[in-house]
Amino acid sequence: MTDPVFLITGASRGIGATTARLAAEAGYRLVLVARNQNQLSDLATRLGDPDRVWPVACDVTDWAQLSGLVTRVRDAWGRLDVVFANAGASVVTSFLGTRGAPPDQWRDMVLVNVYGPALTARATLPALVESRGHLVLTGSAAGRGIRPGNLYSATKWALTGLAQNIRAECIGTGVRVTLVQPGLVDTGGIPPERAQEPKLDPADIARAVLYAVGQPATVDINEILVRPAGQA
Repeated sequence: MTDPVFLITGASRGIGATTARLAAEAGYRLVLVARNQNQLSDLATRLGDPDRVWPVACDVTDWAQLSGLVTRVRDAWGRLDVVFANAGASVVTSFLGTRGAPPDQWRDMVLVNVYGPALTARATLPALVESRGHLVLTGSAAGRGIRPGNLYSATKWALTGLAQNIRAECIGTGVRVTLVQPGLVDTGGIPPERAQEPKLDPADIARAVLYAVGQPATVDINEILVRPAGQA
């Protein structure tokens, strides 16, 4: 089978799950990655033929798990064409300590949002070089401006730099690198104080991802900023 292979982290819900659906419709074989095997298996069942959709529980902050998964994919399917480093986490923070989660809950967000994409890139880029493939990372509009007391925003600033540094190292390899920066997306985890703000649907971001990866090999869409109409 020669159909291209699309690996998605954070695939069990939201942007990841919706991107998986659109990628399946576009003819990709899928590797769906998240921590929750049951949610992944349910999604894989909805997406179709088990020979084309592979749900795998994996912690993207665990190098042994992630690198082992990539080896298994290459051994089983012989290729890897698109990687969407989409797994992310968010908690409300305050450096003054006036609101939000206590500091012992910050660590997982930083690891998932920064270390996870870095490991995902390191584990998959050798295969993407072979296929002259595409790495897509989920940043955020919050990674482009100041958000008082917001550590999540700082992690997404880090993703902006990470994507640029990866692309710089990949020049000459044929690998394309795209950073997608969503505004507020209705993924079910919006804080109550933002519930009335304009919101994107996960499909809005999924379409942006498929747009980037669907360009000719000579076109490298570096960044896509997508905000809902009316977002401040």
